[in-house]
Amino acid sequence: MTALTPQLLLGAYAGGIFPMAESRDDRSLFWIDPDNRGILPLESFHIPRRLRRTLRRGDYEIHCNRDFSGVVLGCREQTAGRPETWINGEIERLYTALHEMGFAHSVECWIDGALAGGLYGVSLGGAFFGESMFSRHRDASKIALCHLVARLTMGGYRLLDTQFVTDHLRRFGAREIPRAAYKALLAEAVQVDARFQPGLSDEAFSVFVQSITQTS
Repeated sequence: MTALTPQLLLGAYAGGIFPMAESRDDRSLFWIDPDNRGILPLESFHIPRRLRRTLRRGDYEIHCNRDFSGVVLGCREQTAGRPETWINGEIERLYTALHEMGFAHSVECWIDGALAGGLYGVSLGGAFFGESMFSRHRDASKIALCHLVARLTMGGYRLLDTQFVTDHLRRFGAREIPRAAYKALLAEAVQVDARFQPGLSDEAFSVFVQSITQTS
């Protein structure tokens, strides 16, 4: 794949496909259009009990888009549990450009002035495409996910695309649906005039968590 632009990338997302690299050192990208697509239904999002206690303690400061590049680099870095990632230099360039255009956002957990974990993804209409997440401290990526879902719910989003489903995401209610069903949901979601909510107050987030607790 050559000369991939941010505009072409947005068109690909609207059509239900997304790019990946074989490894962080591979300069090329390829398109992914899986038979089954991972989604996390916003209306049935579940917060595990232990994580609710962690959220109430407020161990982390939460920010959005403060250090988007730092989040991408955190997702790209090699760890003992993740010796290789698919985020290469081209991915970093393209998603940074989308962020500068207002189409990509990060949700970040900070502790003692340092980035402890977070996630990033692409926003298009009422669809949010989660790309990757990372943690340097316990539960940081999980907490970022909860804050993401709160912002999407309050912003009027209809679809949270996780691309694939992992055991980690299943704990929150993620599931797989067939490609055709996904693309039908996507076609509706991208037409919605949703707005990402970066400045969600602590009080609004507490109300969101309480609403999840009452329905789960």
